[in-house]
Parts: sequence; structure tokens; C-alpha cells
Amino acid sequence: MEGLYGIIVVAVLAIFVVSRWINILNEYERAVTFWLGRLAPKPKGPGLVFIFWPFEKMVKVSLRTVVMDVPPQDIITRDNVSVKVNAVVYFRVVDPNRAIAEVENYLYATSQLSQTTLRSVLGQAEMDELLSARDKLNDRLQEIIDHQTDPWGIKVSTVELKHVDLPQEMQRAMARQAEAEREKRAKIIHADGELQASVKLAEAAEIVSVNPVTLQLRYLQTLTEISAEKNSTIIFPLPIDLLKAFTATERK
Repeated sequence: MEGLYGIIVVAVLAIFVVSRWINILNEYERAVTFWLGRLAPKPKGPGLVFIFWPFEKMVKVSLRTVVMDVPPQDIITRDNVSVKVNAVVYFRVVDPNRAIAEVENYLYATSQLSQTTLRSVLGQAEMDELLSARDKLNDRLQEIIDHQTDPWGIKVSTVELKHVDLPQEMQRAMARQAEAEREKRAKIIHADGELQASVKLAEAAEIVSVNPVTLQLRYLQTLTEISAEKNSTIIFPLPIDLLKAFTATERK
């Protein structure tokens, strides 16, 4: 019986060891391995990977793009406006060995670096830039964070500002400014229309002064339009010049 128990124990230990040796990694995973504490030159995977435990240890690293939310940061812009800004960072591991060996926790380190960079870069910008030049600020943030995380084997592809939370007084001031701008444009358009109308009236007056018959035709056209709209008696002043034109025609 003791021999049987010994065989069972050995079999269980063998199964346990073999299960630690045999590992299957997905297409997007890599295994950073340490042989007796020394980093292996290249990561292993994907597919079937043998890890000779306990002499060799493995750390799995995902190569997929990570979408990281940067929590809202209190920022004072260069023109002394206090705002809250949050962002999102897209990055991925391009060198698994460096991501494990060069930094303790690359996810936490990237998050902290993104927060400090966000406060630093946006603190040098003015309020108008936060609202109208986000593409420029996004590119600047991406360049700085990517440069700082490059020694960790991380590639930052995109940084996007998500939301700028303005103080209530600033929102009211911007609303008044936008309303004033709309009123200004409306007045300019109205003045331009008045100018064009006055030019057309001046041209019409010049034509009538050269050929008075056009004024008489305009009177007749107005009578026709009024009679078509309402069935009522209309008293319309008839110019003497118009009568003279008809009498002159009869005399001829």
C-alpha cells in the first residue's frame, strides 16, 4: 500500500509539473521568461510554449491596444482660467521584454505619466486653444507621452481630449459673447441688404428719369395686381402725365 501511495504522489507531482511546463498563448500574447532570474533574449509565443518550471518563470504580456481613461485633472490655463479636463490614451506594448524589465507596472506608470503631462501641457495653453485647437494639443500630448514611454517598450498612438469642464461664469460669458457675435453678423447682413436695395432703387430711378413711360407702366401693373387680389373698389391716384400720354395718342 505504501508503494501504491508513493506512485500516486509521484504521478500527481508529475502531472502538476507538466501542467506548469505546457502553456498555450493566444495570438496577441507573448511570454517574457526568466531563466534562474536572468531575462531571456526574446519573448516566447504565440501558440504552444514550454516553460521549465521552477527554473524558468513566465510573465504574460498582451500586445493589444490599451484604451486608458485619464481621470479629470484640475488645470489653470496660461490666461488664469481654472478648468477640469479629461482625456483618453491609446497605446500598445511593442517590446514585451522592456515593458516588464524596465518598469514595475507599465499600465500604472503610463497612467501617471499621462496625468502629469496633461496638466503640464494644458497649463501652458490659453483657454481659446483648449476649445478651438484641440488637434494641436492632442498631437503635442501624444508626442511627449510617446517619447517618455519609449524606454518602456510602449508605443502611444493617439491622445484625445474628451471633455473640458468650464466654470459657470465662464460659460455665461461665452454665451454672451456668442450672442453678441450673432447680432453683429445679423446687423452686417441687414446693412448689406439695405445697401444693395438702395443701389437697385437708384438704378431704377435713373431708368425712370430717362424714360417716363416706364413709370406709367408700373402704375398699370400695380393696378392689375391689386385688382387680382381683392374684389373691392380701389381709389388710385392717376398721374396727369399718364392722361397726357393717352390724349396725345388720340390727337395723332
